[in-house]
Amino acid sequence: MSVAPAPTERIETRCCIVGGGPAGMMLAYLLARAGVDVVVLEKHADFLRDFRGDTVHPSTLEVMYELGILGDFLKRPHEEVQELHGVVGQFETTIADFRHLPTHCKFVALMPQWDFLNFLADQGRRFPTFHVRMQADVNELLEEDGKVVGVRAATPTGPLEVRAALTVGCDGRHSTIRQQAGFVVRDFGSPIDVLWMRISRRKDDPFVPLGRFDRGRILVMIYRGEYWQCAYVIGKGGYDAIRSKGLDAFRADLLEIAPFLGDRVQELKTWDDIRLLTVKIDRLERWYKPGLLCIGDAAHAMSPVGGVGINVAIQDAVAAANLLHEPLRTGNVALQDLHRVQRRREFPMRIIQRVQLIIQARVISRALQAQQTLKPPRLVRWLNRWPRLRRIPARLVGLGFRPEHVHTPDAFSKS
Repeated sequence: MSVAPAPTERIETRCCIVGGGPAGMMLAYLLARAGVDVVVLEKHADFLRDFRGDTVHPSTLEVMYELGILGDFLKRPHEEVQELHGVVGQFETTIADFRHLPTHCKFVALMPQWDFLNFLADQGRRFPTFHVRMQADVNELLEEDGKVVGVRAATPTGPLEVRAALTVGCDGRHSTIRQQAGFVVRDFGSPIDVLWMRISRRKDDPFVPLGRFDRGRILVMIYRGEYWQCAYVIGKGGYDAIRSKGLDAFRADLLEIAPFLGDRVQELKTWDDIRLLTVKIDRLERWYKPGLLCIGDAAHAMSPVGGVGINVAIQDAVAAANLLHEPLRTGNVALQDLHRVQRRREFPMRIIQRVQLIIQARVISRALQAQQTLKPPRLVRWLNRWPRLRRIPARLVGLGFRPEHVHTPDAFSKS
């Protein structure tokens, strides 16, 4: 029988957050600002990873406005997108127009997620109750008398034990926390995967619509300053077949849908330059148990459709902070408090996942199966004919369903 090594370090806190992604960092910031001692455990040494979205939507920007940190955020390098454009076959149209949203920022901000997370960490360090431990890989839940009381983690200096009134799993779609807790996962599958790569950007590059759909090919290009982060959508399980045709054939496919890339496709020198991102949509039947809560992708993995994952996770964090900051201040978090978080966030999450499943099945899958130049579907033609309709997808993407607002206090305000 194996025995866990004795921890070389022990920490006591009110809230232990596992995972330094958008949900974890925003929840930590909000709780620390409210005077709740919080520790974030992030297994990596930094936030620099490619498989992270870059779209900060108006709903998230509104939260930052309510926190009084929007101005500082917008000083960081970013791009502002007021409209989302797409190309279907030879037909280009505006899909969403954010300029009419009832928010202070009527645009989507494109910023690498690592910059966004570093910004939240920098802001959080203003509070004495905010603590982040990098290279802390959580590997075990601590349970006593049927209640989670903390976690154990591996660190470069040895085992770490963190004990808390509440542990929150924010460690993404491959969550260790939800596996350790034995939560039941409902998997809805997905008909697509994504090949993720980067191609250099030139100053004379033309305006690039976010998405291009044509003859069995879908390419999404995200601006990242000196390069394009490219997502090439493929059918589920289709990677081996694409690879078997050779890298030259894949480069030719890219040029077919984005000819302006020219010789830059040669930057993809080996298959190691192209990463497979497996798409999944799932959700937990129950997000909590005594002493433990999951939010964000750990509770409900989202498809990349609409780029809403970051923003849904942040909405979860705002709702959780609103509902839990007071119980955490006393150190007495009841099961009913955790149930209220799931009840608040489950309805909008279910709607978004349902919309994503419909789009994947009726739009993306059909486009991938097309053998001829695509004709724009009726909805796309309507958006082009009646521009006011573009406000509907802008609201769905930009604000989502039941957007959250900050109700946590600022315990360190001088006013």
